[in-house]
Amino acid sequence: MPLSKTWMFPFLVGGGLMACEAAPTRPLPSPPPVIENPVTVLTPTQRLGRALFFDERLSEPPGQSCSICHLPAAGWTGPDMFINATGAVYEGAVDGRFGNRKPPSSAYATPSPIFHQVEGQNTFVGGNFWDGRATGEELGNPAADQAQGPFLNPVEQNNPNEAVVVQKVCIGPYGDLFRFIYGADICKEGNVEQAYDNIALAIAAYEASPEVNAFSSKYDAYLSGRAELTPQESWGLELFEGKGRCANCHPSSPGPDGQPPLFTDYSYDNLGVPRNPLNPWYYQFEFNPLGPAWTDYGLGAFLVTRPEWRQFARENLGLQKVPTLRNVDRRPYPAFIKAYMHNGYFKDLRSVVRFYNTRDVLPVCLAEVPEASGTIGVDCWPPPEVGLNVNAGEVGNLGLSPEEEEAIVAFMRTLSDGYFYR
Repeated sequence: MPLSKTWMFPFLVGGGLMACEAAPTRPLPSPPPVIENPVTVLTPTQRLGRALFFDERLSEPPGQSCSICHLPAAGWTGPDMFINATGAVYEGAVDGRFGNRKPPSSAYATPSPIFHQVEGQNTFVGGNFWDGRATGEELGNPAADQAQGPFLNPVEQNNPNEAVVVQKVCIGPYGDLFRFIYGADICKEGNVEQAYDNIALAIAAYEASPEVNAFSSKYDAYLSGRAELTPQESWGLELFEGKGRCANCHPSSPGPDGQPPLFTDYSYDNLGVPRNPLNPWYYQFEFNPLGPAWTDYGLGAFLVTRPEWRQFARENLGLQKVPTLRNVDRRPYPAFIKAYMHNGYFKDLRSVVRFYNTRDVLPVCLAEVPEASGTIGVDCWPPPEVGLNVNAGEVGNLGLSPEEEEAIVAFMRTLSDGYFYR
């Protein structure tokens, strides 16, 4: 049955999950308004996108805004620690309906290029969503393509069609602003497709604004000479770029013209992440007829749907998009639990780094005889959800000491925005 009112609260043991019954969660309160950086000035289109992003009317039934899954205080991702601590997948506008993956950060998503195959290779770069299916081919912007998806997704905002979304926007408190930007006739019958595209483009414009992509972390201050890293943070940066191999996929150096690093190369990888057994998608039989037998094949499953790329699907099964590490530890308060990876299996950065370091060193936990396996993350790791195409060349046996692991974590904590105003 759907896990709508009662969650299984996991205690964290070395990054693994051990469940016990927990009290029902209370409904998440409406997100507070974003407090703008006092020197941030938004364009009219960005202000419209901001209003759309936080509007709870744009779901059916009302109550589900974009910010429900992408709140600034949580690093523009999931803001409910009880959900993060369990299945990590958020409930949609309709009670009991859940998606299949953890919400990625909506910050620093807009620089992602249009989804494409790397020339001369069988690899792919760009797009949005964990599997890249928001390619950017339709609107010339992956973030805009992505913004159109949740409105009509029955397990998210659940609107029946584009016309309903457009009508809600046109009669809303910012309808005049919408018409001012896109023309007096934009809300007239016959312009639904154009209006719906413009709604998505406005949201993407806000997501590209300095309010969302603030580049205001301690590391940014360090790069500009306005802050110093602690000895542990400096050591962590050295390990991040060297022995830890983190910068291979999460580049930390400024661009050729001094552009701030994005901490992602927008590529795809299978890190061998275990299955999250508390993912509520396994019980969404209306939308997931495979139930618990469902496997998240990520990029490969998307490539199958495109005839021109279908031949590359098998070698990309299990790959998920490399996320930005900006705001990776941003949280509303220190004890707040965040979820990591596409399925939210990991619940803290230490476990993520330890997994990268020891995945191929520790033995595989034996599900059949758990008492013989030991503690997850200490004595063993569960098998990967998708055993094909696991990256064994860059992660899995890094030879980091516990102190080196901790230093890398300390460095990643310098990547949270809000350290200074630009």
